[in-house]
Amino acid sequence: MASLESKQPPAVETTIIDARHPYRLIDWQELRQYRDLFYFLVWRDVKGQYAQSVLGVGWAIIQPLFNMVVFTIVFGRLARVNSDGVPYAIFSYTALVPWSYFSGALTASGTSLVSSANMLTKVYFPRLVVPVVPVLAKLVDFGVAFLILLGMLLWFQISPNGGVVYLPLLIGLMMLTATGMGMWLTALSVQYRDIKYGLNFGVQLLMYAAPVVYPASSVPERYRLLYGLNPMAGVIEGFRSALLGTVPMPQDFIVVGTISALVIAISGLVYFRYMERIFADVV
Repeated sequence: MASLESKQPPAVETTIIDARHPYRLIDWQELRQYRDLFYFLVWRDVKGQYAQSVLGVGWAIIQPLFNMVVFTIVFGRLARVNSDGVPYAIFSYTALVPWSYFSGALTASGTSLVSSANMLTKVYFPRLVVPVVPVLAKLVDFGVAFLILLGMLLWFQISPNGGVVYLPLLIGLMMLTATGMGMWLTALSVQYRDIKYGLNFGVQLLMYAAPVVYPASSVPERYRLLYGLNPMAGVIEGFRSALLGTVPMPQDFIVVGTISALVIAISGLVYFRYMERIFADVV
């Protein structure tokens, strides 16, 4: 009897491949199974950004600092733009920290499928990983720039207030917006390569639709809710409220912006999953 049991073949792991449920937009179990690949791709993006770079992480500091200097000269000194009672340098840099993250994450995520064409055509993995990876990888740049912002607050002797409890919510809203728009753009860029060339120009235009170089208080009251449909308006004004105390926490912007970001993210996910079946063939 013992000899018969010893001759039993080893258990074979069986993988069942079935049709994806049309209403299941995210397969969390599948994403969990590919979590090692997900971590590797995030680390690859972070490491690749600074590999063989003379300044390394310094690039995460140079971009917002350089923009701050230019904006301070042009808008603060020459145009005399209102800065809500604080020095224009810290006023603009506080906005540039979340905006630099958003623009960098959106640009990288919006072209992620095209830049990952070799992987898409050679091996299967959850395609949703591709546009999400840059959104997480850019958090390293955001963290470095945020540390410089804290140093500037000490320099200007400005103390954050109780609104800092909103910062995790604002950061989450910022990431959700970048992810949603990134899914839309990267799915579109597979078929329409113009997206890749127009993305940088579009991001520059979007900056002026957010209160980066000017305060949201300059927007007429009757257009305030319409202006708040841009989720980054609530994020930027929320950062200024929490760290500078220039304005009360913009609850209206945050509520309207969260709804807008959810609509963008859900619709982007639906479109991404719809187009997913042709990615490998078209890219």
